[in-house]
Parts: sequence; structure tokens; C-alpha cells
Amino acid sequence: MRIFCVLGLGSVLVASAVQAQTPGADDPLAQMDAGASTATSTEARGVLRARDQAVLASEVPGRIVELPFSEGESFKKGDTLARFDCSAYQAQLNAAQAASRGAGEELAHNRRLAALNSVGRFEVARAEAKVSETQAQSQVYQVQVKRCSVQAPFDGQVVERKVQRYESVPAGAPLLDVVDNRTLEIHLLVPSRWMARLKPGQTFSFVPDETGKPLDATVKRLGARIDEGSQTLLLVASVPDASGLLAGMSGTAHFAEFK
Repeated sequence: MRIFCVLGLGSVLVASAVQAQTPGADDPLAQMDAGASTATSTEARGVLRARDQAVLASEVPGRIVELPFSEGESFKKGDTLARFDCSAYQAQLNAAQAASRGAGEELAHNRRLAALNSVGRFEVARAEAKVSETQAQSQVYQVQVKRCSVQAPFDGQVVERKVQRYESVPAGAPLLDVVDNRTLEIHLLVPSRWMARLKPGQTFSFVPDETGKPLDATVKRLGARIDEGSQTLLLVASVPDASGLLAGMSGTAHFAEFK
């Protein structure tokens, strides 16, 4: 009976030794490392972002009288996206232009008198300064009148209307969020250890979650700094054909095996 107990204890010790020599048997960190080694190391998550996008704001305070485009509607570069009641600015511009014309007539008259030695050089110089002053004032009001209309800076679509027609807004108030979905780029956060293996012009595949269709992408540039916390680096890539895609779509990038 004693011999049987000794042999049983020995079997337990041998089994324990074998288990201790098996890597990752009870060590969660070892299991994570093993899982990481078997996972695909050339995939990265990313998002599609528009190269041309903006939140357009009011440059002058006033009441909105025209806001022709709603969410999702398309527009062309140069279209009027918003227009303010500009009657006060227009009246100031008209007055400044009239004053400028009057100053010009006075200057011409003084020059004729100066040619006849009827007035001195001082009167001519003062008339010239008056012309410059009124012209500058006219230019100020011309700029204000021009700012009463918000023009589309590029072809695109309205993402969100932040105001409504007939509302009065202060200068700097956001009006419209616009985007051009034809000029999309892929933004990826890749491991910083890939830095030496990536270069502009390199190609890879990107599969948006929303469509499931692979896209051929080309690396445009790498970020200028590595995030210290996550040890990741920004990678920006171009998409040759963005038809059917929208900014904000996310997906997975697949790179060829690094050698």
C-alpha cells in the first residue's frame, strides 16, 4: 500500500512538471502572445474622409433670406448656398460711391484751377486725399455686400443645415456643413513598427464595412508623428474611384505580407 502511494505521488509530480513545461498552459499573457502571433499582422482599421469638407459660417450679422439647399442635395462650385438681407450694406455702398464721385469731380476742378494758378498745391493735395478716402470707404462696403452671399467653395453636398431661412444670426455663426464625396481619402492608424516598410506609392486593398467591395488604394503620405500611447502612425491613402462611397465609411485595409 505504501508503494502504491509513492508511485501515485510520483505520477502527480511528473504530470505537474510536464504541465509547467508547456508554454502558455496557464499564463494568460502567453496565450495572448500566441493569439497575436497567429493573427493577421498586415491588417489595419481605417475610415474614409473627404479631402474637401467645410463648415461654412456667416461673415456678417444679418437675417437669412435665401437658403436653397437642404441636407443631401448637391450643388456646384460658385452656387449661392445662403444669402442675407443686405439692404443696409447696399445703401451704405451707394452713399460711399456717390461721395467718391463727388470727390473726383472736386479734384478735377481743383486741377483745372491749379493750371490757371487760381488755387494752390495744398487744395489739390487735399482733394486727392479726399478721393482716396472715399474710394477706400466704397471698397469696405463692397466687401460687406459681397459677404452677404455665401458661395460654394467646391462641388459637393449639404451634410447639415445648422440654421433656417428667416433666422437672424451673428457674424461667425455656422450655417452649413458641406462635403465633396468625390474626393475621398483613406485614413489608417497603422502600427509604428510598419514605418520602415511603408512608402508613398505602395498599394493595398481596403474593404469598407458598408459595401464589402475591395478598393485598390495607394499610399499618399505618412503622418509626421507617432502616437506615444498607442504606438500608431497615421497613413493617408488615395482612392482612384470614389463612386458609391461616402465620407465616414469605415473598413479594413489589407497589406501584402511584409518581407
